[in-house]
Amino acid sequence: MPKETILVIEDDSDIIEIIQYNFEREGYRVLTSTNGEKGIETARSRRPALIILDLMLPGVDGLEVCKRLRASADTRNIPIVMLTAKGEESDIVLGLGVGADDYVVKPFSPKELLARITAVLRRGDLKGDVSAGARIERGVMVIDPSSFEVRVRGKAVPFTLTEFKILSILASNPGRVYTRQLLLDKVQGGEAYVDDRNIDVHVRSIRRKLGSLADALVTVRGVGYKFRE
Repeated sequence: MPKETILVIEDDSDIIEIIQYNFEREGYRVLTSTNGEKGIETARSRRPALIILDLMLPGVDGLEVCKRLRASADTRNIPIVMLTAKGEESDIVLGLGVGADDYVVKPFSPKELLARITAVLRRGDLKGDVSAGARIERGVMVIDPSSFEVRVRGKAVPFTLTEFKILSILASNPGRVYTRQLLLDKVQGGEAYVDDRNIDVHVRSIRRKLGSLADALVTVRGVGYKFRE
């Protein structure tokens, strides 16, 4: 039985060929687009299970594509994995900050990319693990697993699925310290090839979105994070 449909938005034909060959060999359906505008249209019309998105696209770049996909009700919940040659931490922060679920740097190994995609798709499969939990109320912050919604002072704050799960895990047990590896295991199922610095980037993004409540997430130096008691 065919696996999920993956949309690849990438302007390099050689990279498209590599991804298409390796993913179709694993049973995935692969859709492709060589520019941002067409990629957005395909995402809205075909609703893929996941999008692999290059940052350096002609016309509308990958960051803008990601922002538009996250702003649309039709596509905001589709996982996005950015694939790019820009591998500085500031670039990763920017990419994850606009809503990407993971970030893979070129040159990449097809095996690593497959592992990353499997991990991100598995997060979606594990939604039920989060949605089964009770609503979490922490002061003026309310985290509702049934709707995947976070409200601060009654106002909805948009989070990616990964950010939502990290915040939910930490807020469920105030004062408990979670190592980066433990958070990775809970969020991504312990899949290989996952860089634990992505947890740091996601936490920074969560703090930025929480604004005045950012200090609710406490860094435990050399260990990980906890939610302030």
